[in-house]
Amino acid sequence: MAYRGSKGWYIQKLKEAGLQKHPIELKKLELYKTYIVRNLYLDLYKEENNA
Repeated sequence: MAYRGSKGWYIQKLKEAGLQKHPIELKKLELYKTYIVRNLYLDLYKEENNA
């Protein structure tokens, strides 16, 4: 279990949502810095709430 707000937590949540790789660059999420993974999570969260 990763701490909430850590890189591992964001990656875990993105993988639960079905996102295994970066949508544009198609590299593993683990290769990116925390702020990039966080922004992907926030974009996904905004899309789910607006839909």
